[in-house]
Formats: sequence, structure tokens, C-alpha cells
Amino acid sequence: MMLDEKTLDSPPDTFRDDQKLHERRFKGSTVNYAKYAGETPDGGLKAWSVIMASMLTTMCTLGYVNSTWGIFQDYYERVLLPNESPSAIAWIGSVQITIMFLPGLLTGRLFDLGHFKIPCFIASCGLVVCTFLTAECKQYWQFFLVQGLFTGLFSGIIYIPALSVVSHWFSKNKGRALGIVSIGSSLGGVLFPIAGQNLIPLVGFKWTIRTFGLMMLIALGIANLTIDRRLPPVNVQGGLLNLAAFRNPAYSIYCISGVACSLGLYTALTYLPVSANAVGVSSNFSFYLVAIANAASGFGRLSAGLLADHIGPLNVMMPFTALAGILTFAWPYASNQGELIAISLTYGFASGTYVSLVVAPPMAMGNVDDVGRRVGMYVTIAALGTLAGTPISGAINARTGGFKDPGFYAGGIVMFSVLLLFVVRYLHLGQLYGKC
Repeated sequence: MMLDEKTLDSPPDTFRDDQKLHERRFKGSTVNYAKYAGETPDGGLKAWSVIMASMLTTMCTLGYVNSTWGIFQDYYERVLLPNESPSAIAWIGSVQITIMFLPGLLTGRLFDLGHFKIPCFIASCGLVVCTFLTAECKQYWQFFLVQGLFTGLFSGIIYIPALSVVSHWFSKNKGRALGIVSIGSSLGGVLFPIAGQNLIPLVGFKWTIRTFGLMMLIALGIANLTIDRRLPPVNVQGGLLNLAAFRNPAYSIYCISGVACSLGLYTALTYLPVSANAVGVSSNFSFYLVAIANAASGFGRLSAGLLADHIGPLNVMMPFTALAGILTFAWPYASNQGELIAISLTYGFASGTYVSLVVAPPMAMGNVDDVGRRVGMYVTIAALGTLAGTPISGAINARTGGFKDPGFYAGGIVMFSVLLLFVVRYLHLGQLYGKC
């Protein structure tokens, strides 16, 4: 909902004569914002259509960029880029996911200011174009530029606003809504790998990627028609950065925890197909391990959202993130197809809870009028861990020739992030018990 200049101005007798025009607008905007913010629908056709649009957006962004990268890592190593090291190829995926999160600082601020629909439309078009261009790439630098940089950038412009808009429509049921939205990335992580596994032998790599582009065109087209913000824009003081948020130690430590978890959480999902091939599992089946993990992740995300509404997001995130860390330790010791399926199922469910609720705590650590900027700052900071995580694991794998050491590295850093979540919970509540 956009307000014109007259709407932003309150009655004249509410202002001092010496107030500047931008101060009057800010005060009037805040008054109107407070009026609308207290009327969160928490349901209804319009609210759920926005959730559907956000879910389709996460399917085409996080679901494609992160959850599907494992099949690209394996295919590039075996077929398209056999002369490149696993670590070098992993840089494409890590840059892609990092660039997706880095624009959060800017897009979150733009969202709070009301610039939402046009950036999303432009970025959606760019993402579809980059997907079609990926099919034409042949050399490493081309994949790095198109798939790593630009696909990640356009995904990031869409992703953070698609999450932030949830807080406009849901309050009491926000956990459930976020769980449904995050199912989109699981849906993408199932559809894209399965489609890739079945289409590549039939029509080749190029037409498989073009099919991905058509899927995105339809999904993002629907999303752009139905997604919308509810609250009027507010120019909250502070500019691009809200440094005052870091005065809250819980928020600051939560950002550090996000960096640590991002360093290790995506290692197992990225290298599952490669590790499966190393222990004798056929390449035809290894593709499905990513799809299995993402299908289980969908159940984890929905369950996490429902639980979070009752016991609090941090109380859900901590035990399941710890389970994901433990499974990262165990993953390199899986020696047959059955064990890898079990790891994929359990790891997908556990990691899905973290991904589903990761933006819920920073949403709660301030007012709703600043939610885009606060979430954007967190996601941008956490992206630093995503950038280095899988390449570090790939470098360890190349040096040691196995996956045990990468598993120890990634599992250890995830467990450290869980310890920080306990600290955040205590600082946020001021005690070691209660809903948080």
C-alpha cells in the first residue's frame, strides 16, 4: 500500500512551526504505520495468496541456487569441467549463494521504503534470462559469471523482500507462514534435481537448463502477480544501516551464529552426490540424494513453523541444528546406499528447521517498521560464512582425498553456532527457560 504526500502529512496542529518538512512526513508516516500495523489479518485470501507467491519465489531462488547446487557440483566435476578442482567448482556455488544474500542490506532497506514490486519484477526477468544463458556456458569463467554472480544477484533482490513481507500479513501465525514459505526452497530442491536427473540423459544438459528456465518463468510470473505489501512505507531514521540494532547483544551474537552455521551447514548437502559416487553408489542414483534431503527438509520446515508458534523459534532451532551438526560428523562414514538415504532424510529434516526459522529471531528483535533492514543486515552478514564454507570443505577434501575431515570441520562449526544460539536465547529472555 502506497501513501501519497497528503496522506503522509498529519493535521497541522500536531506539528511545531519549526519542524522541517521531512520531519513532518516522518512523524505522519509513523502515525499511519502504527494504525495499520495493529490490524494484522493473520489469514484470509489475500494474505495466503502472498504466502503462495513468497513460496514460489523461494522455490526459484533458494530452492534453485542452494538446494540444487549438489547436482551441478557433481555434473561439472564429471562432465563439463573435469579439469577444474572440486574447490574451484564449489566457488561457483558458494559465490552464487553468497551474492544471493549480500543484497539483503540494500533490498531490505528498499522494502521498508516501499520499493518492492518493480525491483522484484526486474530481478525475476534477470533470473530467468540467466538460467537460459547457463545452458550456453562452456568455460569455467562463463559459469562463474552467469551462474555464480548474476543468478545469485537477481535471486537476492527477490529473496529478502519475499521473506520480509510475511511480517506484514502474519503475527500470531508467523511461524506457520514462514514454514510454508520456506517449503518453496524444498520444493525447488526436489523438482529441479529430479527433473535434471531424468532430462539430462534424454535431452542433454542444455535443454534441461532451458526447462528449468521455463519452470521459473511460470512460477515467478504467478508470484509477481500476487505478491504485495500491506503496510505503508516508512522512512525509518538511520539510512541504509541500523547500527542501533547491534546495541542489542542478542542480535549481535545471533549474527555471529549465522556466519558460523553458514560455514558448515551446506557442506553435506553440496557433497552428498560426490561422496556417494566415491563409495560405489551409481551416479544415476546419487542425484536423488539431494532430492531426498530436500523432500525431508520440506517436512522439517513446516513442522518447525508449527512448533515455533507454540514454543518459540529458538527453542525449535537449537536441538535440530545440533542434530544437523551431528549428522555432518556421521555423513562421511556412510558406506552404502541405504546409509546415505538415512543420512539424507534425517539431515534434510534437521537442517530444514534452521532454514525455515532463521529470519524469525531478527524479526522479533525490533519493530515491524524496520523489519526489512534488520533482516537484510543479518542475512548479509551471514552470507560471509556461506561464501567460504563449501570451498573450504572442497579444499580440505582435495588435500586429504576423503570427506571425513570436511565432515569434522563442518560439523564442528555448526555445533559452535548452536552454542551461540543458547547464548542468544539467554540474552533475549534474561533466563534459561521460557518461550523464545
